[in-house]
Parts: sequence; C-alpha cells; structure tokens
Amino acid sequence: MKKLLFAWLSLAMFMSVAATYPESGGGKGYKVGDIATDFSLKGVDGKTYSLADYKDVNGYIVVFTCNSCPVSVAYEDRIIELAEKAKEQGFAMVAINPNDPDIQPADSYDKMKVRAKDKAFNFPYLFDEGQKVYPVYGATRTPHVFLLNKERRVEYIGAIDDNSRNAAAVKQEYVVNAMKMIKEGKSPDPSFTKAIGCSIKAKA
Repeated sequence: MKKLLFAWLSLAMFMSVAATYPESGGGKGYKVGDIATDFSLKGVDGKTYSLADYKDVNGYIVVFTCNSCPVSVAYEDRIIELAEKAKEQGFAMVAINPNDPDIQPADSYDKMKVRAKDKAFNFPYLFDEGQKVYPVYGATRTPHVFLLNKERRVEYIGAIDDNSRNAAAVKQEYVVNAMKMIKEGKSPDPSFTKAIGCSIKAKA
C-alpha cells in the first residue's frame, strides 16, 4: 500500500512539473499539416527502423516515450493496446525514447531492452541516439504522439487520450479516433491536444 501511494505521489509530482513546460518547444518542430521527414533509428532488437520500412499503410504513429517517466510508465499498457488498434486500422506504430541517458541513466539503450522484454512491447522501441529526431518533431515531453497519414503529413499532435490518471475513465481516445477519421478521408478533430508528461531530458 505504501509503495502504491508513493507511486501515485511521484506521478502527481511529475505531472505538476510537466505542466510548467511550454507546449510547443518554442515554436520549433512540426505543426499539423507539415510533411515529416523520415528517420533511421536503432531498435532494442538491434535492427534499424525507418518509416519507409512500412509499405501500404494508412499512416504512422510516432510515440515519444521512455522508461523513467511515471506518466509514460502509467501509459505503457495503453501504448501496447494502441499498437494493436493501429495494426487493426492499417497504421504502423513505433515508439522513440528521446532522453539523454547521461542525464537520465534509467533511459539507457540497455535498460530500454530490459523494459521492452519485461513488458513484451509489441512495437519497435527505438533509441534517439544523439537526440537528433525529437527536436525535428518538436516533442517536448513523454509521452507525446505524432500521427501521420500515408504521405507522412502530420494530422494529429498531442496526448493518447483525455485521462492520463485513469485509463478506466477515458472518454476520448484521441489517437484512435484520429486514425478512424483519416481512414474516412477526414481531418482529425481535434488535431491538437496538450500532451501530459515529463520533460525530455537533454543537456543544457
């Protein structure tokens, strides 16, 4: 019981801190309507992944997440579920750890491999070595989602759903709904929401 209480207090603290960070990374990164460039990143299985590896898909989900953030950890089961729903809708999904392991050792590549195995991740878990990809996207926290259509046009940016504290109380599954709208040839509504999570750890 004490461990559970400590975990929830830690989560509340991190969410409070995260709320003080600017939403758009100082105006840098992608906006809805931009075309995202591809990347090439190493996964925990030792393979290198790019969006171009996925053929005949309806779009792509890029989730910036990590091992250490309590909000990301709280979302792990939902991210696993999202990967299943993405597959059903014909979308490819990858997760990227953007944190510098020198700043946050819990987010090292070796510890990513352990976490992916322990949780049986059903999606490629990639390491943004040198932190080259997350600034291009404009990710500011973990978790932070970017949904692209099949032409890699950014259609949605933000949170996975509308309740970071309680999965059972979710009323709007933003990413799932956005995927369905893209398949119907519509623009997601909303196309932008506030991502709740921890700041990305980078050298000053």
